[in-house]
Amino acid sequence: MATPKVIVGLSGGVDSSVAALRLLEAGWQVEGLFMKNWEEDDTATYCAAKADLMDAEAVAKQLGIILHTVNFATEYWDQVFEHFLAEYRAGRTPNPDLLCNREIKFKAFLAYALSLGADFIATGHYAGVTATADGQMQLCCAADTNKDQTYFLHLLGQYALRHVQFPLHDLCKPEVRAIAQAAGFTNARKKDSTGICFIGERRFRDFLAQYLPAMPGNIESLTGEVLGTHQGAMYYTIGQREGLGIGGRAQQANQPWFVVEKDVARNILRVVQGHDHPRLFKTTLQAGQLHWVAGQAPTMPLECVARCRHRQVLQSCRVALIAEDMAEVVFDQPQRALTPGQAVVFYHNKMCLGGGTIQ
Repeated sequence: MATPKVIVGLSGGVDSSVAALRLLEAGWQVEGLFMKNWEEDDTATYCAAKADLMDAEAVAKQLGIILHTVNFATEYWDQVFEHFLAEYRAGRTPNPDLLCNREIKFKAFLAYALSLGADFIATGHYAGVTATADGQMQLCCAADTNKDQTYFLHLLGQYALRHVQFPLHDLCKPEVRAIAQAAGFTNARKKDSTGICFIGERRFRDFLAQYLPAMPGNIESLTGEVLGTHQGAMYYTIGQREGLGIGGRAQQANQPWFVVEKDVARNILRVVQGHDHPRLFKTTLQAGQLHWVAGQAPTMPLECVARCRHRQVLQSCRVALIAEDMAEVVFDQPQRALTPGQAVVFYHNKMCLGGGTIQ
């Protein structure tokens, strides 16, 4: 039987580098692939694509594997970024990493790798995949609960999961860095990327303003008192404190202000004082655009746990379908700053079941 061939998405980071190393050590036929998905001047101070490619090339050379390069900029713009902008225009706060994973890393990359003769792709994500006795693929939580990335992978389906390996599923981040250090990788201590998927780290509002011009409007209290002005409601998210520019006010408590509502039609931000203001908490949400890893919804109503943001402690809840593609989620405990456009992701027994978009 031929040794299976796997192409690892080498980003230049430590996680994908160790993923490639582990597969080599396990006897796989390994090649690498570096994806560039954003077109701009590589000399810009915030663009790390050129440096990342150099790091990926160094690791590939050290491991003695082929490194392919590909440009998915058109696919990224059409399938991810246009949706990202449309959501912001509508007043929602999307997470581009979710679509990026589904459309680029586990669709465009997967198709390209298979065309190169690969049997599987692999990434440095902290997640796992297993098969049940009847052949259904399951998306599993990683051993490192702090780094677990299943929240960002919940849009994956059966086809992608049948063709993917997650070599870091049983490792914690310090172990990954130790393996990279022992292997002599120059990126062993490289800082983790925290920027927009494939776009990089930069001043987010300045970046967004290049595509969504400023639309100044009022910042109001819940009673309608004008407290200040903003440059565009789309630049803010529910629960945000920074950038409001509202100082202390006479006859009001000396507490910071937080965005609690966005009236896009009137271009108004509504704010409340205090991190724990009651209006920032809700026990119920509605989620649309439902996706289930198994390909179909579990038996409803569903008692499970969920998170509404990456790394949030899992919250007990009850999920019920209220329409063909709409669910109501009721939490046992109030949830702070539930944000339209973000994902709510469901779990049971350390398995990621799927999720939906908060409406």
